[in-house]
Amino acid sequence: MIHALAHIELNAIDLALDIVARFCGQPVPRSFFDGWMMVATDEARHFGLLSDRLSALGSRYGAMPAHDGLWQAVDATAHDLAARLAIVPLILEARGLDVTPSLLSKLHEVGDLETAEILDVIYNDEKRHVAVGAKWFRFLCARQRIDPARRFGELVRECFRGEVKPPFNDRARAEAGLTPTFYRSLSSLSQ
Repeated sequence: MIHALAHIELNAIDLALDIVARFCGQPVPRSFFDGWMMVATDEARHFGLLSDRLSALGSRYGAMPAHDGLWQAVDATAHDLAARLAIVPLILEARGLDVTPSLLSKLHEVGDLETAEILDVIYNDEKRHVAVGAKWFRFLCARQRIDPARRFGELVRECFRGEVKPPFNDRARAEAGLTPTFYRSLSSLSQ
């Protein structure tokens, strides 16, 4: 599990830097890029924490196979900044808000408090990352005078290959500016 999480964090560094590089020509305020550089810095810190934890447990990042699922999202959204924001922070990173509390509980149950502390740091930072995505997604929609929840649904149906699965951590998502009007109608249980 720790290796899989480290892989996600390593890819998240690249995803944050990719949004800066790929969309550098977009007419957005400089604070857009500053926000994603902050995200990349956080993701690098997360990877370091998890990598150090793997070392403490006698392993290392790269010792196990990994998947390229996150890069499939990059390919699917390379053409459109709004699509990138909808899929990466508002679907993929928001999913981390949903699953991390149960992982924390399991880690506490088995007595792995060191890993739980790391996941707690990541969980709280991920709220900020989803908030960065939500802020700029809403910004783009407001500039085009379109409803952000409706546009989010269109982009998810167009660009996301997976399912939007409950359960949702509505409280953490709301703290990050992602209200249920965005994702409830896309849930596999609501269809």
